[in-house]
Amino acid sequence: MSEKIKTVVTGISGGVDSAVAALLLKQQGYDVIGLFMNNWEESEADGACTSAEDWADAKNAASKIGIPVYSVNFSKEYYDRVFRYFLGEYEAGRTPNPDVLCNREIKFDEFSRYARELGADYIATGHYCGITHDAVYKGKRVTQLLRAADGGKDQTYFLNQVRDGQLDNVLFPLSNLHKTEVRAIAEKYGLASVAKKKDSTGVCFIGERNFRKFLSAYLPSKPGPITDEEGNTLGTHEGLMYYTLGQRRGLGIGGRAGYDAKRWFVIGKDLPSNTLIVSCGEDDRLMSSSLTAASLNFIGGAPDVKEFNCTAKTRYRQPDQPCRVTVNTDNTATVVFETPQRAVTPGQYVVFYDGNRCLGGGVIC
Repeated sequence: MSEKIKTVVTGISGGVDSAVAALLLKQQGYDVIGLFMNNWEESEADGACTSAEDWADAKNAASKIGIPVYSVNFSKEYYDRVFRYFLGEYEAGRTPNPDVLCNREIKFDEFSRYARELGADYIATGHYCGITHDAVYKGKRVTQLLRAADGGKDQTYFLNQVRDGQLDNVLFPLSNLHKTEVRAIAEKYGLASVAKKKDSTGVCFIGERNFRKFLSAYLPSKPGPITDEEGNTLGTHEGLMYYTLGQRRGLGIGGRAGYDAKRWFVIGKDLPSNTLIVSCGEDDRLMSSSLTAASLNFIGGAPDVKEFNCTAKTRYRQPDQPCRVTVNTDNTATVVFETPQRAVTPGQYVVFYDGNRCLGGGVIC
């Protein structure tokens, strides 16, 4: 008897990456089913996402590839498990990254569950990530997350909180491709609706709208003083949630007599007094030699030792930075860098790497 053809349920977003991922799986002989996720409902006229356009592009691409595609609504789950956290972090004065939580709570949880109900043997996405299901850790076979071939598009940073087990039976068809190759494949096989489509950026539910206007609809803005490090008032901010460490633009304070004719930048927030603290000129005050991270998550097995050397990123586009990690008893970690890092921001993630492997990460405290 011939071996049963395996079924893959793959995310179809209406973009070029997910469409080419589905195409490649089809060419590899899988029975492919596309699944379009609607994670945000918007009633305002200007809309947060182009979901109707994306759904049309997803259906068009699926038709060209020759696979069925279905739409599923996870907006309630997204609101409860991602968006509430997003609001809570901003209210606490931190700068969250909801895309990381979306991967753990929606794409590799709710999506996976729904895919299994459709009969999936595997699930797949258009992430630029590598993966191995054959690594061995403490005598057991484990799944490990690897960098993609396209270092400029690698998305392992955003998967640092995905739990062990969530990546089992997951395929990343784009792991060995560069973005230019992906677009060329889309052109070659007639996926015209997505081949030259602009990459989506930022958080979907905000889309192209003004971030401050969007956030103010959910959290009341609380204007307060902008001061220098000595407490001298320089202006008024629109709400601490709108600012992040290292920010230089949008402060509205310009030049000031008695200060260097250099740009101002944010160095801190004082929540009890609702004060935004800024500095002028050199940004040495933003440099940190170490950080503490909470909610540690290791993928493919936690390190055998409590202290280890690796590299790390504190933001997505940052080059790897050599560091030493000490895992504490309360599931936090102390990370000490070889060289100081600029604008290490609470609420963002520090992500650990051992060569080509993404070890996991934690939330910067």
